[in-house]
Amino acid sequence: MAATTGAVLNGLNSPFLCGGKRSQALLSAGFGTTRVGGGPAAPKRFIVVAAAAPKKSWIPAVKASNNFIDPEWLDGSLPGDYGFDPLGLGKDPGFLKWYREAELIHGRWAMAAVVGIFVGQAWSGVPWFKAGADPSAIAPFSFGSLLGTQLLLMGWVESKRWVDFYNPESQSIEWATPWSKTSENFANATGEQGYPGGKFFDPLGFAGSIKNGVYIPDSEKLERLKLAEIKHARLAMVAMLIFYFEAGQGKTPLGALGL
Repeated sequence: MAATTGAVLNGLNSPFLCGGKRSQALLSAGFGTTRVGGGPAAPKRFIVVAAAAPKKSWIPAVKASNNFIDPEWLDGSLPGDYGFDPLGLGKDPGFLKWYREAELIHGRWAMAAVVGIFVGQAWSGVPWFKAGADPSAIAPFSFGSLLGTQLLLMGWVESKRWVDFYNPESQSIEWATPWSKTSENFANATGEQGYPGGKFFDPLGFAGSIKNGVYIPDSEKLERLKLAEIKHARLAMVAMLIFYFEAGQGKTPLGALGL
């Protein structure tokens, strides 16, 4: 321990870190010893404080302390938080939590939709906004039955997600699932809202591993994937907005690319 401390102090006293002889002398004096009344001297303590990482900004070239550029209610703790909230929608912590949940859900739907639009048109040649009305489309159900079934199924799933948002892990118990024997698969394995993980939601172990039948989350992998997901989700939502404008003009994404 003494050897390590000595090496650290010698490194701090080096001209490279001190910047010159004067600074080096002052720093060395700080580690010197003094005698009070002839007794042994007590070394002064030297405390190194690590600086906090600066908050990321959505306009890196502009430095300002106002809430338009650097909102005080966004501390950078959320994945993909670059301080963008010009309307102040996230001032209330409860609303901020809900908006992040909504962003995740809409982003995941948008990512699935973008892939479906490209693959669907490339496979069938039918534009995505005409797929349901195409005469050659296979429609085993009427529009009314399809809409009713979707409303029932989506309503059931969304109501459970809503309840779980306000009462976490309340939907992973036996009475809340019609398949009681597998209710543990719907438990939140990571402990974070919107990222359940576990054997059911992360079967390939991207954000964890399964050992002896037990899912063990990996926090480092999870943080990296959370950031990647929110970036791709935002890009997909912007892409879907562009697709809507293109559809209004009778164009398709593949057509815009000349394919």
